[in-house]
Parts: sequence; structure tokens; C-alpha cells
Amino acid sequence: MQEISLLISKIGETQVFFKNQAQRQVNVALTLRNWLIGFYISEYELNGNDRAEYGKNLYKEIEKRLKNSGVEQIRERHLYICKDFYITYQSILLTATAKLYLTENQQNEILRSLSAESENDDINKENHWSNDSNKLINQLSFSHFIEFLKLENKTKRTFYETEAVKNNWSVRELQRAINSMLFERTGLSKDKQKVLEEHQKSEKPQAENFFRSPYILEFLGLKEENSYTENQLELSIINHLQTFLLELGKGFCFEARQKRITFDNTHYYIDLVFYHRILRCNILIDLKLGEFSHADAGQMNVYLNYYNENEKNEGDNPPIGIILCANKNESLVKYATTGLSQQIFVKKYMVSLPKEEELKRIIEEEQDKF
Repeated sequence: MQEISLLISKIGETQVFFKNQAQRQVNVALTLRNWLIGFYISEYELNGNDRAEYGKNLYKEIEKRLKNSGVEQIRERHLYICKDFYITYQSILLTATAKLYLTENQQNEILRSLSAESENDDINKENHWSNDSNKLINQLSFSHFIEFLKLENKTKRTFYETEAVKNNWSVRELQRAINSMLFERTGLSKDKQKVLEEHQKSEKPQAENFFRSPYILEFLGLKEENSYTENQLELSIINHLQTFLLELGKGFCFEARQKRITFDNTHYYIDLVFYHRILRCNILIDLKLGEFSHADAGQMNVYLNYYNENEKNEGDNPPIGIILCANKNESLVKYATTGLSQQIFVKKYMVSLPKEEELKRIIEEEQDKF
């Protein structure tokens, strides 16, 4: 019995090992395929003799012609992502893994386009403290890279790359870290290592409140604490938003914070409520710590419908909703808000961090651990 159990165990372990290896190879191949697609598109946009003929419709034209040739899986939006991926991660060309997968002709073609050695030196110089691209493409899927591409700040992106590789994060775990503003909380905390450790210990699922794009909002003097929780950070942001909007926003009159509305004994809370004396309507503001989700638009529409029916005074215009978020996808915002009965704007805010050099040092220390 003991011997057959050992045999079954060995077969099971072998199955899991090679299944994982196969999945890893698929992920690597997919990542490199998308990188190459991005390279070819960028090269065409620079040197294609007929590129002006298609102009802004180039990506639609590529999708249409691919579909006609039998390649139906690659959509217009994916082509944009591939181009961004190539531009952001040009150093992937230099990895040992890329050289294993790419043919010699492909490598030579890319090197010629990048002006060979002089361009490679620039790539290395630009990424002198970045993560090892070879490690990234071997340990992470392309879905991870899509999340990284949403991060405009290079320091922030390198921080999440480091933590994703070190902790073997799934895409969902990466999204949770970004949406809980782990980077910002680490930068604002005196004990930065403690914040990282507490995040790893936490098993609390993150609410599906996701966001993205610009509203210029600098947070005024967030003071250092031993460690920031998500609730503390949200409270600090709301407090500073009140000050910011009251001082900056012409016509804004503050009415309420955490305004409670109730449906069948279930309570909901609107972060901030203003009355705009010029627009003659209420402005409802919902603050989100992560990336915009279509659910956020639906929730705000409920608040606005309630206000329109129960809180609007005679002579007032319909209320307006503003969703302030750390990140947002423009296409998702368009489809989530088009056709709603109320007017909703989705705006991005930015948090000013203390000392980027300090955050770079933390990233380097984290990289040394694996």
C-alpha cells in the first residue's frame, strides 16, 4: 500500500510540474508575440510608405485585414496595448529568453531598427535600476504586463514589478495591491517594510472599485505615519479633497460628508456632497482608491437618481456625479457611462509622494531579496 501510494504521488507531482512548465512556456510565447507585434507596428508607423493613407484608422485597418486573412483573435484595442508594451519594455530584446525564441533574422531586424549597439546602450542606461526583464517574462503573464502598462510613473511600475515577482502574485493579487495603493502607502509610512509585510499577511479581498485618467489633484502635506491602512489613507484623501475643492472650485458650496441614503433599511454613504451655485445643482463625489469599474458608474447613477427624486429643490438642475479614482480605462468609462439617465464624470487624481529617491532605494532592497 505504501509503495503504490508513493508511485501515485510521484506521478501526480510529475503531472503538476510539466503542466506548470507548459503553461509557463505558453505565457512566455504570448508575451514575446505581443512584444513583436508592438515592434512591427511601431516600425511601420515610422517607416511605412503608405502609413499616411490610413492615418488614425490604421489600427482598425490592421484588425480588418487580419480578420480577412483568418486571424480573428487580435482586436484593435489589443494592437494599441502591444505597441505600448513594446515602447515601455524595449529591453526585452536583450533577454536570454527572447534570443531563444526569436529567429536570427528577427533579432537582426530589430537591432537594425534600434540602431544596434548605441541604442542598446541607451536601453541599458535607462533601465540601470529596473527589474531584470528576463525574470519578468519568465515569471509573469502578459496579463500582469497589462496592469503594469496602466501605471504611468516608472518608479511605481518598477515597485509593483518587484513585488509581483518576489511574492509570485497572481494578476488578481497584483490588481489588489495597486487598487489598495500599496505603493503610495509604502511611500507615506515610516516603517515601509511593515506595510509590505502587513499587505502580504492580509487575506481580505479587495472591493471591486477600480479606476484611471487625469484630474489634477495634489494632496496637501499627507503626514508620515508608522504605517498607513487603506481606511486611513482614504480618510486623509477625503479631508484634503474638502479643503482642495473649497479653495479651488469656483461656485462649490460644501453640504455634507458621508451623506447617508437608505433603501429598505440598507444604508449607503456618498463621500462628499456639494451644491454648485453657478450650475444650480448638487455635485455628488465618490472617491475610489483603485481603478474605475463599471460598477462604480452604476452605483453613482443610483445616488443621482435618488437625489433627483428626493433631494432636488424647485428650480434646481439635475445633480451631477463625479467619480474620482486613482486609475481609469477610457474605453471602459465610455461604455459604462454612455446612456445613463444622469450625468457622470470620471476623473483621475494623483497623489504627490515624498521623495522618489527613497522609494527607489526600497525597490532596490526588495530586488536584492530574490
